[in-house]
Amino acid sequence: MPKLDVEGEGTFDVEDGKRMVLAIEEDAKVDIMHVCGSYAKCATCQVEFLEGEPEEMTQAEMVILEMRDLLEKVRLSCQIYCEEDMKVRVLQTVSGTGANEAGAKPEEEITPEPEWIERPY
Repeated sequence: MPKLDVEGEGTFDVEDGKRMVLAIEEDAKVDIMHVCGSYAKCATCQVEFLEGEPEEMTQAEMVILEMRDLLEKVRLSCQIYCEEDMKVRVLQTVSGTGANEAGAKPEEEITPEPEWIERPY
């Protein structure tokens, strides 16, 4: 069972293969933003990896991070499965942004259908 360490919140055992955005929201109880419903379109579910960054990413994640000049700076928690121990810093929360809600509930599986690529850095 992987451990997800969320800076300032603690370390949590999460179900192997759980979407990181859901692990942060449900297991760590952090009000992480996911305005687009976790479809790799809004980039509000950003995390900064402190340890354990996966070597692969989805094509959708790479495209939006490149468009927003965020590649090599952050990752999208909606595009990552918890499959190993990781430590992250959540960058946008409902309470921190003053939004009324996080966004639509994310699906259990990564959306859109992932095309996995090697991280380009």
